Amino acid sequence: MHQKNKLERHMANFLLGMVMYSHFRSEHMLVHHRYAATPRDPVTALMGEHFYRYFPRVLRNSFISTLGAEAAMLARKDLPAIDRGNPFWKYAALQGGFLFLALSLGGWAGVGLFLLQAGIAIWQLELVNFIEHYGLTRKHLGEGKYEHVQPRHSWNAAYKASNWLLINLQRHSDHYYKPDHRFPVLQTYTEADAPQLPYGYPIMTMAAMYPPMFRRIMNPRVRKWREMYYPEITDWSAYNTAKNPMPH
Repeated sequence: MHQKNKLERHMANFLLGMVMYSHFRSEHMLVHHRYAATPRDPVTALMGEHFYRYFPRVLRNSFISTLGAEAAMLARKDLPAIDRGNPFWKYAALQGGFLFLALSLGGWAGVGLFLLQAGIAIWQLELVNFIEHYGLTRKHLGEGKYEHVQPRHSWNAAYKASNWLLINLQRHSDHYYKPDHRFPVLQTYTEADAPQLPYGYPIMTMAAMYPPMFRRIMNPRVRKWREMYYPEITDWSAYNTAKNPMPH
């Protein structure tokens, strides 16, 4: 979905339609990459927030923010939000087509199984999103502006086996710094340039489903990250925490 090639973008739409999460493409490209590690990004997990609070919040807010982002793009062309150029029409057609196919092949049981696999896929996707930016924030510069995204605003994981398994998805710091690079060629970063996860994604996503363990693992690392990259900030109460969102 990050590539300019139309065929690849169509393939991304097709794959996301198979799990009933088509709007993720718009959300990821128009909202998440632009606002990651700020309060304007519904997908960035706040420090202290557990996954079971994060998941329903993301399902609701990412859909709403995506609708707004696509409508804003059309408005800049003096077009209404319901214009046929809005990709949500395409998303609805794709997802409706897959539901019809499931019904045709397996009846209502087929629809149920199709929705089950879609739910599991979305759960897994958002588990990964949860750990990728957990507790990290871009410095607020005032007047609603934030510093440019840097490798330090994503958790990096330099573990060979899980990186082979996930085609370098764990090299997330480089992905946000250079989003047009293909995943097989993403580079890793040392602790001097990006925060490091203590384990690969398979272990970290399982830990995220047990909030006390996840907080015990990650909160000290978030505090260390704050001290390392933003020693000039002594009061973090106005920044990302589960109780006190960063100022807009």
